[in-house]
Amino acid sequence: MTDTRDGKKGVGTSAIQKRSVRIAGHPTSISLEDAFWEALRELASDRQIKLSELVEQIDAERSSQNLSSAIRVYVLSSYRDQTTT
Repeated sequence: MTDTRDGKKGVGTSAIQKRSVRIAGHPTSISLEDAFWEALRELASDRQIKLSELVEQIDAERSSQNLSSAIRVYVLSSYRDQTTT
């Protein structure tokens, strides 16, 4: 979440951050909102793997969608699965 004009955190106003991640030894730029980067780091930590390893897994399993979209869907599905178990 980012700050709004009144200094409060706004819902759904997370800034997009572009970061470089190595996938199969190649640097790849990924643009995601801060909230998704944070969630992705948490999920990788929970699984005791590196962030880049989790991104590689998501990349290998995605269909025709772009990588950023595949990551967002993965994060959403992971958190949905946690709430239903």
